[in-house]
Amino acid sequence: MNAAPLSGITILDLSRVLSGPYCTMLAADMGARVIKIEHPVRGDDTRAWGPPFLNGESAYYLSINRNKESVAINFKTPEGRRVVHALADKADVLVENFRPGTLDPIGLGYDELSARLPSLIYVSISGFGQTGPRRDEAGYDAVMQAEGGLMSITGEATGSPVRLGVAIADIAAGMFAYQGLLAALIARGKTGRGQRVDVGLLDSVAALLTYQAGRHFAGDEPGRTGNRHATIAPYDTYETADGTLVLAVGNDSQWQSLCRALPAPDLGADPRYRTNSDRVAHYPELNAALGPLLKRSNLGPLIDRLRAAGVPCGAVRSVGEALADPQIAARHMVETLTHPTIGPLNVLGLPARLSETPGSVREAPPRLGEHTKRVLEQDLGLPAAEVDRLAAAGVIKP
Repeated sequence: MNAAPLSGITILDLSRVLSGPYCTMLAADMGARVIKIEHPVRGDDTRAWGPPFLNGESAYYLSINRNKESVAINFKTPEGRRVVHALADKADVLVENFRPGTLDPIGLGYDELSARLPSLIYVSISGFGQTGPRRDEAGYDAVMQAEGGLMSITGEATGSPVRLGVAIADIAAGMFAYQGLLAALIARGKTGRGQRVDVGLLDSVAALLTYQAGRHFAGDEPGRTGNRHATIAPYDTYETADGTLVLAVGNDSQWQSLCRALPAPDLGADPRYRTNSDRVAHYPELNAALGPLLKRSNLGPLIDRLRAAGVPCGAVRSVGEALADPQIAARHMVETLTHPTIGPLNVLGLPARLSETPGSVREAPPRLGEHTKRVLEQDLGLPAAEVDRLAAAGVIKP
């Protein structure tokens, strides 16, 4: 099997919490070497986020830091900065998610590093990006979902705005940063020069609006519609006798298949529901007729019947139920690693599968400072006595 596509690429990861670590995890999964710099006492902020904890390790931290090396250095000290500068000299990519300008006074900002290291790719993730009137503000996921317009279209029509169940602003920013990192690597292969990749959480949320932004540009301001689709029907959640069903009827043929499978011939013949546009126009009447038919059925047999008829549908499942799906297992979307203090540890697998140069889940998320001594001695050539001195001074955690 060929080497993973990012094999040979070294990333110096100065980021913490979610957006940056998610970006570097994606790169590590595809073969990049990620050296994660952490504070020698507290480490990444998420090491303290819980419960739950597994043998003292935060489940949050464990979810986004596999395949990385942890080097614990206080780079606010002069000696720590020298070590980080030496690591930057050997890196292809640096990733950081501090407020704009935070790293400039200690010589780790883009301008100074790019002048000394012209081939370095410097990835910056922040709340509002490196430019604009709000560049200096801190960015938090819930605020970004709200101010990016996403919360205004999430929730029941008559209820309050709702935040998504995952930190989607951070995750999207991490994905866009990874995309930018890959594009910058391709560009460097052509020009030999690195560049800055500038990603803002607010920009990332705005980019997710897609067709909802298109509706706004067309003069139709989107709002909250609960689980229904604004332009497709029936496309919603429905209660059955023992669970919640999701219907995603995307065309008129599927609508007729649904009516036959229920069976509900009167609905199939009703001119109010003949086309998708008709069904959207008469949505309250449609739901009033469809709801009682579905309510009297048990969820499992109903799904089997609808799927056999070619009707897109599913059950609203818990996280545990979803991850136990045989399809998830067949696609290796749950992988098991061996952690030195936890033992067997389940993590999510890779959603992007390359046929010739696949990535992989290889190493458990590191303990704080697990690789400090090895990296300083082997990569930077520091004598063991110097490493011990830095540890005694509190500059590093070996």
